[in-house]
Amino acid sequence: MSLRRLNPPIHLLRAFSTVVRFGGVSRAAEALHLTQSAVSKQIQELEKWVGVPLFERERKRLSLTPAGERYERAIRALLGQLEAATLELITSDDSRGALHLSSLPTFAAKWLIPKLPQFQQRYPQITLHFVPYVHSYQFDSPGLDCAILFGDGHWSGAHAHYLVGRQVALIAPPRGTGPEARITTPQDVARCTRLRHVTIPDAWARWSEAHGVHGISPFAGPQFDQFTTIIRAVMAGMGVALVPRCLVQDEIAAGLVHEPLPQHGYHSALGYWLCYPADRANHGTLSIFRNWVVDHAAHTPLAQQEAAAPLMPAAAPAPVPAPEPEPASAASAVPQSAR
Repeated sequence: MSLRRLNPPIHLLRAFSTVVRFGGVSRAAEALHLTQSAVSKQIQELEKWVGVPLFERERKRLSLTPAGERYERAIRALLGQLEAATLELITSDDSRGALHLSSLPTFAAKWLIPKLPQFQQRYPQITLHFVPYVHSYQFDSPGLDCAILFGDGHWSGAHAHYLVGRQVALIAPPRGTGPEARITTPQDVARCTRLRHVTIPDAWARWSEAHGVHGISPFAGPQFDQFTTIIRAVMAGMGVALVPRCLVQDEIAAGLVHEPLPQHGYHSALGYWLCYPADRANHGTLSIFRNWVVDHAAHTPLAQQEAAAPLMPAAAPAPVPAPEPEPASAASAVPQSAR
């Protein structure tokens, strides 16, 4: 079999994928700015090229064969990669163009997005494109330049720059009549319902160790998979929780949650990191964004507090299945649910 036969012309593949996407030749022809006859001929030519029927034809209707379904899924992904690679090439001028990044949704909404207008004002020539977080570990993809991950800073094949997140705050409902409303010492927390994050199961154990609290079971209490959900649960009066201060400082300031013991949080070894593959370290737009976001994070009040606090040793994150498909490329990485 010749190599030529294994590489069908791109216009045939695009016609095939477009027919599937639009559900027929007529709408595909409009999208491709071709006649229906031209599109039909391209489909027939592709089937002749590969020697496998891709469609079943009944009463002028097309439906994919099982082989066609498998082939279309693969072709769709390849065409997407080709488009992303071409866009990256076109916009890869040293200090201009696009940057494709991914971030944990809660961190993006609570910390990163409110700061991005400053980046836009300073670097209007750079366009930021957020890609789904499910792709955050796929550094070999041309559609991803960098990602903000949660963990201890060690990911295989990636450079990592710490941003924020090590300062953890103890938060309680803003009002109530239960034990959560009567916290005056760390030991009082033992009487409260303690909410837990599914991928950081040792958080309460480490908080107890830091403050000499006894009688706390680290595995008791409702479990959640997102920090946003935990914050909302505390606001609703479900219990107390440990949350990165960078994600909850606005709610504390607004009185939506209460911080009963401001001096009794703890300094975790886990946090949010800007990560990217080593071979993109000198990418023009990535270098600009990296320098800006790292410098911005280093000059916040939280950064000064963290610099003065000792680190708690990191524990391996729990191997909990992620709610969405995501490749876990490194043991030190916390799954996508740590948001």
